[in-house]
Amino acid sequence: MAEAAAEAAEKTAEQAAEKAAEEGATESAVATTDPAALPVAGEAAADAAAVPAEEAEPLAPIIVKKIIDEGHGGAHGGAWKIALADMMTAMMAFFLLMWLLGASNADQRKSVADYFKPTSATQSAITVNNTSGSTGLMGGQSIIDEESLPQAAAQTSLFQVLQPRDNTGSKDSDKEKSDGMTPEEKARIAAESDKNNFEKLEKELKEKLSQDSELAKLKENVVFSREKDGLRIEIIDKADFSMFGLGDTKLTPKSLALIEEISRSLAGMPNALRVRGHTDSLAFAGTGRNNWSLSAERADITRQIMVKKGVDERKITRIEGVADKEPFVASDPLDPRNRRISITVQYRE
Repeated sequence: MAEAAAEAAEKTAEQAAEKAAEEGATESAVATTDPAALPVAGEAAADAAAVPAEEAEPLAPIIVKKIIDEGHGGAHGGAWKIALADMMTAMMAFFLLMWLLGASNADQRKSVADYFKPTSATQSAITVNNTSGSTGLMGGQSIIDEESLPQAAAQTSLFQVLQPRDNTGSKDSDKEKSDGMTPEEKARIAAESDKNNFEKLEKELKEKLSQDSELAKLKENVVFSREKDGLRIEIIDKADFSMFGLGDTKLTPKSLALIEEISRSLAGMPNALRVRGHTDSLAFAGTGRNNWSLSAERADITRQIMVKKGVDERKITRIEGVADKEPFVASDPLDPRNRRISITVQYRE
């Protein structure tokens, strides 16, 4: 009944609004406010007001639904990532270790094991003088005490570094060592160095002689030989080549160029040098000269050329003339190869 009254009132209001639009705003307002113009609406409103509140239809309740996201379980957090990373790192290290063990031999594995082996003073049986009166590692004595360390049955790395000294305060090994090496070690190192230098010198000279078109023809006249004193370089005469004129001390142009080239290579050597002149057994006729003086003069001429080409004169320790007493070809004293100049690069002591 209330709904019918409301519908009637709404319909009447719509008709009144249409009529007001046609007749004007003022007239529409008057017609609308006139109680006589709305008999039906007034009655419907009065009827609606007369309906008790408890008989009116209740409104539908408003339901608000709140959804609270409480998250997932603990397994979906970030802690598992740390555990997985640790496991992957450990597995990678394990497989790397297995690969290294498979790729190395027994000696290499032993070296690695020895490197990581702990060293402790307790692992070594160290005995000290009974008069020390202490149970400490050093036995209560000084590390420079000459009566303590020599009696130790074993030594750790500390004792190996600190060596005992005598009453004067100097090391026992200082009597034999001047710079940490014994004379035997110095001689061995010097011999190895000389050997390498001699090989380098011989190779260098052969290359230089081969590269020069004029000297390449004379490379067969240069002979290298090793002897107990060092490296001997001999420039020998042949049937078609002679360094000096017959019975003379003047060098030919080719032999002069050859000696100059050899001198340039010898200038950088730190070793001492010895020059020796040789002749054949052909004797002088009707003069006061002989092969002894001739061989010595030729050796001195060679020395002068070497000094001019950069060889330190102080490195030349000996000039010798041996005439025909050390022939190159012993079976034939007149062989032209017996006429030669020998330059010996000596070993360093």
